[in-house]
Amino acid sequence: MGIAVVGIGLDGEPGLTPIVKKKVRQATILVGSDRHLSYFSHHPANKIHLTNLQTGIDAIAQLNLANQSVVVLTSGDPLFFGLGRLLLAKFDAKQIEFLPHFSSIQLAFSRLKVPWQDAKLISVHGRSTEKLIKLIKQGTNKIAILTDSDNHPAAIAQLFLALDLPINYSFYICENLGDVSEKVSHFAPQQVVELRNLGRDDFAALNVLVLLREIQSDNLELAKLPLIGLPDSSFLSFSDRPSLITKKEVRLSILGELNLQSKQTVWDIGAGTGSVSIEIARLSPSSQIYAVEKTAMGSDLITKNSQRFKVDNIINSINGKAPEVLLSLPNPERIFIGGSGGNIVDILSVCSKKLLKKGLIVMAFATIEYQYQAINWLSNNSWQYRLLHFQISRSTPISHLTRLTPLNPVTIITAFK
Repeated sequence: MGIAVVGIGLDGEPGLTPIVKKKVRQATILVGSDRHLSYFSHHPANKIHLTNLQTGIDAIAQLNLANQSVVVLTSGDPLFFGLGRLLLAKFDAKQIEFLPHFSSIQLAFSRLKVPWQDAKLISVHGRSTEKLIKLIKQGTNKIAILTDSDNHPAAIAQLFLALDLPINYSFYICENLGDVSEKVSHFAPQQVVELRNLGRDDFAALNVLVLLREIQSDNLELAKLPLIGLPDSSFLSFSDRPSLITKKEVRLSILGELNLQSKQTVWDIGAGTGSVSIEIARLSPSSQIYAVEKTAMGSDLITKNSQRFKVDNIINSINGKAPEVLLSLPNPERIFIGGSGGNIVDILSVCSKKLLKKGLIVMAFATIEYQYQAINWLSNNSWQYRLLHFQISRSTPISHLTRLTPLNPVTIITAFK
């Protein structure tokens, strides 16, 4: 006696093992949704319809479990975003036996023939998309998503595109898994949104969405890109930190503060992926830019991005640690410091000696401590400076609504003698 929680697939009773079938046949009370109970329409047990989960669980609690054999029918694995959690919150675990079926996630990856031990599994069924956004920003290779009528595949595709990240995913929509009508479709995220706009995204309500990260294409249609304010998604970025890039809105402000002229020598210190250097090179192709990056991975990215945007004849990728590596570079008219590695005071000391007359230094800070160190050095060395503080938010679609999602605050300091 007690409660047996039986996972069941879209194939109904035929998909159950003999042991589980016996457990269901012996039930005196059958509990489940209308769909689950329809698989056992001729079963003699009394039936409790789970039209409301909490009401149904309360009805089970009123039963004398010592004298009743209760079988609760649920989809797949009841302990995977299922009814099991709610039952464990209401009843002693000793009263419950779990008999899981294949989960929809297992079936989805088996249909795709993709190992899934390293996949991230998430439900946005009646839940926020915050965790999903975090996984996407991290560039997670495999993400399996349980959807609902609000957070449907097109809404998730629209959300992904709005994030404007330098990565891409293939969208696999797996419908009615385990049923004779099951279907697996492969789309680019833009295609899913287009189907929605055309009213043709008639995917089954029982669907699982699997995102598989793609290798970013080397092909870039330069003619379609803006002269300034390149999309973040157009750059190659760090594979494990794809969102680690100077965002477009901040780059535009940096370009304005640099007050660029033609035929200048420009240093970009802590250049990361080279996004700022590339914007400068496209605006001032007669200049020479030295993109300094201490990590070999970063320097390689700068080289690849420079080639990608066809400005590798303007940008010199320098792998080395500032300030030491700066000593051998040509004296600049403009300096941008996007990263200092904690050496902002030493870097400013060298920059002060190397910067040509009427030159400018522009710095971007995400932390208060390094910002304070820079201001303190500028004040002590009689430099003039001004600050711009940015708290920028981008619109993010949330189902049929729109929310403003903040970027990390950034302070830009422009300094001159």
